[in-house]
Amino acid sequence: MTGNVVSRRYAKALFSIGAAKGEADQAKYGEQLVALSDSIMESAEAVGFFKNPSFSAEEKKAVLNQLTDKIAVDPMVKNFCDLLADKGRVEMIPAIASDYKAMMDAVSGVISGELITVSELSEERKSAIQANLEKQAGKKLELSFATDKDILGGIVLKVGDKVMDASLKAQLQILKENIKRGE
Repeated sequence: MTGNVVSRRYAKALFSIGAAKGEADQAKYGEQLVALSDSIMESAEAVGFFKNPSFSAEEKKAVLNQLTDKIAVDPMVKNFCDLLADKGRVEMIPAIASDYKAMMDAVSGVISGELITVSELSEERKSAIQANLEKQAGKKLELSFATDKDILGGIVLKVGDKVMDASLKAQLQILKENIKRGE
């Protein structure tokens, strides 16, 4: 089993429990799982600790309980984390949180995307682009913005599993391939 299949199954289990309890609990579980994931990912030591097989499930559970107490998570999320510790899957919390968020987004009709440009865009331009893309998609769009000098110009838009590469780098690569083929 690959990691993403396993994380998706755990996320789906917690998601189903949240759905049975109601939308508010379902959203709360997701928020708390993301907060827990963020607190783990903030520290390289925590990531290393949870991935290290030489530490027992009880030791990992003790550290995880300190984190869940600090964040003040719901008892259901705490029990879920204890289960992950017992099963040796604590290091998968970030992947599980990501899968859970994707499930919440799918239910609420939100799609995530990333727009990469060569230079930073103004806030007005970002909001105009986001509004235009939301209008085209007909859904709410959570768009993150990034810069990459290597694309030379243009944009790269990633939405879901689709990538639209209208960068100068991609155009030059296509031209290079056409020249190689003698077109």
